[in-house]
Formats: sequence, C-alpha cells, structure tokens
Amino acid sequence: MTRWKPALLAAAMCLAAPAFAQTAADYGAAVAAQDRPADQVKLDAGRHPAEVLAFLGLKRGMTAADIMAGAGYYSEIMAHVVGPNGKVIAYEPEQFYGDKAKPVWAAVIGRVPNVALTPYPFDAFGAPAASLDFTLLHLVYHDLYWESAQYKIPRTDPAAFLRALFAATKPGGIVGVIDHVGLPGDTRVTVDKLHRIDPAVLVADFKAAGFVLEAESPVLRVAGDDHTKLVFDPAVRGNTDRVVYRFRKPK
Repeated sequence: MTRWKPALLAAAMCLAAPAFAQTAADYGAAVAAQDRPADQVKLDAGRHPAEVLAFLGLKRGMTAADIMAGAGYYSEIMAHVVGPNGKVIAYEPEQFYGDKAKPVWAAVIGRVPNVALTPYPFDAFGAPAASLDFTLLHLVYHDLYWESAQYKIPRTDPAAFLRALFAATKPGGIVGVIDHVGLPGDTRVTVDKLHRIDPAVLVADFKAAGFVLEAESPVLRVAGDDHTKLVFDPAVRGNTDRVVYRFRKPK
C-alpha cells in the first residue's frame, strides 16, 4: 500500500498552509489519543487519517460533519483535531442506528463530548443552512446509489443529497470525499455488486451541485487493486484503491 513519508506530509502541509493552522504533529496527536478503541486504532495503518485530514484542511475551531459516521472512527479523530472550541456532528442514518449502535455512540460521546450524534432518514439528509465549515464522506458517497430491502435503504437521489449538503456548507467550506475506485459503467449496478464508484461520476456529481474540485491526494491509491472485486472481499478489504478529493463551496 502506498504510504506517505514524513517529508511528503510536511510538503503537503506547506502547500495547503493558507487553509489551516495545524501542524503535522497536531494531526498525529489526534490519531494517537490514548482512549481510542483498539479495534479502531488497528484501522489507522490502512486509512492514514492524519495525512488525510491534513490534506483536507480540517482545523481547530471548525464545525465539522461526519456523514454516515458508522462507529465514529473519523468522528472521534476529528473531534480531537477541532478541539474544545470546535464541534463534530455525526450524521448517522436511522436505519443504522439500532440497539447495537447506541452504546457505541454513548461511549464515543463520553470520550469526546464535542461530538453530537444526529440520526436522519437515509434518503433525506438535511442540516441547517450555512452551518458547516467541513464535511467528511468516508467510503460512503457511493451508498447514495445503493438500494437494499434487507437494510431498509430506499432508492436515493444523490443530486438531492448534494443540494442539501451545498446549502448546509458555509461559503468557502470544505467537503472531503474518500471512496473506493470502480470502473466506468452503470453506477447503480457497480455499487450494488461491488460498493465502488467510478471517480468520474463522483466528480461530475459534485461539480453539478456547485462544488469546486480543489485538489486530489494520492495517499490512498493502490496500484494493484482489482477494481472488479467487492470491497469486502478478503483479498482486498482494507486495501482498496481509494480516491481522496477536497471539494470547496465557492465564496
């Protein structure tokens, strides 16, 4: 797997310096927080969260959203980055917020009280207008093209989601998107079979919504990934080829 060396991270920080005040050490400290669950710490080697958040430009004092936050992996790290004067809103679809998830989130909020959980209907995301400095979509944007009777996920309109996200983002605000790379083709079929998405579709969707693609990082690209494999296949799980995009809402 491609890994950034410290010098590359420092170079990325210099290139993005006008966007945030943190140093590389600040992001590393957020990841190294001693009370993070061991099962989540194990994921760090394949996700490079310090490098990703440094590139995306999350900084202290921001109001940040973690959409489809899962078990709070990124919500917790982001909370350490934004600090006590910032906050993280974990938006979790109601379909995923069951009895097993509630104690997990109670524990997350107990460790980092500047995290707030907001359940929402999967197909009806909404947030107050111009309320978000930063939003993260970590391995979930493709799911807006997914339908599942088993998990009670209805057919969702990605364009409607992005309209809501654009309205919720402050002028100049950032949206970071990380997703599994898929091949060109029918997007809904690809997502249903593989949980991947063609990066060209992702970029086109965001541009149509009014976001500007500001930069792309190679930190999670994996040259040997088989783009025809399901991302949960043991042969590739945790080591898929992933794009990392930084979009911005124009001022």
